[in-house]
This record gives sequence, C-alpha cells and structure tokens, in this order.
Amino acid sequence: MSSHTIAKAVFALVLSASAFSATQASADSTLERIKGRGALTVGVILSGAPFGYIDPKNQEQKGYNLDIAKALADDLGVKLETVTVTPPNRVQFLQQGKVDILIANMQYTEERAKLLDFVPTAYDRAGGAAVVRKDSGLKDWADLKGKSVCVSQGSNYTQPLIETYGAVVKALPSQPESLLALQGGNCVAAVHVGATVALLLEDRPEDWKDYAIPFPTELIPSDSVIWLRKGEKDTQTALDSAVKKLHVSGKLIEFAKANRLQNTAYLEEEKKALSAAK
Repeated sequence: MSSHTIAKAVFALVLSASAFSATQASADSTLERIKGRGALTVGVILSGAPFGYIDPKNQEQKGYNLDIAKALADDLGVKLETVTVTPPNRVQFLQQGKVDILIANMQYTEERAKLLDFVPTAYDRAGGAAVVRKDSGLKDWADLKGKSVCVSQGSNYTQPLIETYGAVVKALPSQPESLLALQGGNCVAAVHVGATVALLLEDRPEDWKDYAIPFPTELIPSDSVIWLRKGEKDTQTALDSAVKKLHVSGKLIEFAKANRLQNTAYLEEEKKALSAAK
C-alpha cells in the first residue's frame, strides 16, 4: 500500500472518529443547555385533572405532572418553562428540540422506547378506563368486540383494544375531542387514563350523569415515565436521581394527594422499595 493511500485511509478514520465524537457530544448536550439557559423546558398535556389542567380561577397551569416538572427544575437549580403538547405532536416536539423532556401522560411501551429514551424510575402507573353510557349494557372489556371505541391519537390503548378485544378504534386528536365524540354517539366507549376520566365524571356530574366507568379492571396498567431524546445519558441520569429522591422523600405521594390522584398504591410501594435500597 502506498504512503498516499495510507494517508488517505488515516484521514478518513480521523474524520469518522471526529463525526462520531461530535454526534455523541451533541446527543449528550441537553443537560448542559438546560443549565446554560437556566431553564428546563417540559412538554405537558393539559387535558384535565389530576395530571394537567388550566385552573379556571386564575388561568394557571396545575396538576400532578406540573408539580413534578417544577420539582425537577428545582433539583437542577433552574426555572421551569412549559410547552403545551398534544398526543399527535408530543413526540415531534421532543425530537425537534422544542422541549427538553416530556411529562405528558405517556406510559412506557417497547415501541416508544425504540424512538426515545426515558427516565427508568417511573413517576406513576396508569391504566385505561372505559367511559360508557349507563344504558349501554357494556360490563367488561370483552363486550367491546366489533364496537366503535374512541381514544386519543397515539394512545397505547389502541393496540390491545384492537388485538385483544376486537374493538373498532377511532383515534381523535385529544381526550376532550374523544369524549365529545362519545357524547355525540360516534362511539360506544371512550378509553383514557382512569384517574383522569374518574375525576371528570366526579367533577362534572350534570354533564356526565348518563355515563359511568363500569368495567372492574383497568386496561394494561403501565409505568408513566419521563421521555427524552435518544442518547441523552447525562440528562437521563440526573432526572432519574431526582425522581428517586421525590419517591423516597414522599413528595410524589404529597403531589398525588394534593391533586386528587385517587390510587397511590404504586407510589407507596415505590417509596418503600427505594427507601429500603438506600
């Protein structure tokens, strides 16, 4: 091999290594950017209590997810900035860098983990509940076979509803639109996170007097995790440490109770397990 050929090969290797290093540096730079800006930008969904909503009294953003976002920003020593996202655009906003992380009612699935990274320690566990008319005669998930069911676009409930129960799923842009479609007779059930729809029926009894959540179990209870872009290991490590501290201190249980998250069994189990592991 000539010296010229060897030099070209070495130069190509150097370029390749430099490109790889630049990619890695770019991938891991989110935490530095957060601290450099002095702000953590979080994508949140404001579809209703207890997770995220606009307080009609003062127009402030409130909810369990908002309390967690503020606590994470405090742990990093920065201020909190929020960006409202929806099920159809939340992943796009994260991948485009419009937000640093998502705390946006996205439970863990293998499919989502192929696209994004996530904080390993979950901040909740949530399953789906079916809202149906009281006179529908529907009593369990199997009764949805062949029937139209409304969900939000990108919902992790879509696949089990179709594959396990044979439902005909209609995906709407948001939870409110899905529930309106239910009231308009466009589907026989609307399936969303149980904690949210349970509070909706409780808080708006006149609007929902003809509806109930009759099924005795929730659909695929799954870990609610914080999502971030692929390769952001420094950010992932820092946020995982912060979430664990929130569990051990009991802060997550406090946030849950303050926002009327009715089932705190998972949070209590995690607090006990993580406290014992210290």
